[in-house]
Amino acid sequence: MSAPFNPPADRFSSMSANDWLTQYADRVERALDKRLPTSSTEPAYLHQAMRYATLDGGKRLRAALVYAAGSTLGATLDALDIPACAVEMVHAYSLIHDDLPCMDDDDLRRGKPTLHRAYDEATAVLAGDALQPLAFELLARDPALNELGVERRLEMIVLLAQASGSFGMAGGQALDLASIGESMTLPALEDCYRRKTGALIAASVQMGALAAKSATPGMIQALAAFGEAIGLAFQIADDILDVESDTATLGKQAGADEARGKPTYPSVIGLAAAKAEAERLHQRALESLHPLGDNGQPLAAIADYLLARRR
Repeated sequence: MSAPFNPPADRFSSMSANDWLTQYADRVERALDKRLPTSSTEPAYLHQAMRYATLDGGKRLRAALVYAAGSTLGATLDALDIPACAVEMVHAYSLIHDDLPCMDDDDLRRGKPTLHRAYDEATAVLAGDALQPLAFELLARDPALNELGVERRLEMIVLLAQASGSFGMAGGQALDLASIGESMTLPALEDCYRRKTGALIAASVQMGALAAKSATPGMIQALAAFGEAIGLAFQIADDILDVESDTATLGKQAGADEARGKPTYPSVIGLAAAKAEAERLHQRALESLHPLGDNGQPLAAIADYLLARRR
């Protein structure tokens, strides 16, 4: 088993957000490749679709937050691989279903054809259906978490379940779909975003913390506050990018929200106010890391990246 990942503060200061994201993305890619069914295992077509949708794409922000939070508290990389894979599998499943014709009907995801375009709709539905339980099976059974004990496994499972269900991501998606073509108040939009996007991001941070045996309640509370702030900031940043960026840069269709008549932060409060709110949440996230001292630098770097990406 690998040693705890706890580099000295001078190493933290020498690494950028891109360094952290690249390092963590490479690691979770290898971990996912190892834990997904092989492309030749029957039913081969379904397993190929699951691998197509999950591997080789995205910045792996959620996995990076798992690794960064857990490493801050001294968790081993081997243990962190499991919640990192679990959140990426749930995220991949959500994107597969989100892109379907009955939902957002998208043709492009992560710079390549969406799964239902590359394969077919039925296979896309089944691939998402299979990825979700596989995530929970990893948390329940993977031997890399054995040293944490049953109680910590259960805490991770409950966190991911709550973040994924009707009070989290699925509920947020339902609210999002119901809002198409309708006006929306800012509190209602914030509630939608905290469920749709923020819940899984906040859970990623907390699951990373739970993978550290020495994590104290105070440290976990600080990381939970960070995750909640950065989760909402991330979705607001996406809204801003949808207005200001282009399809090639995004890897998905730019301007899609406006074309579908979806309420967004820029449409509800204006672009300048949306940027100001993202900045406010960014500062709140950084302040929540103060109890961690220099060890919070990887998380701070990722938060800085999220703000910079929408400028």
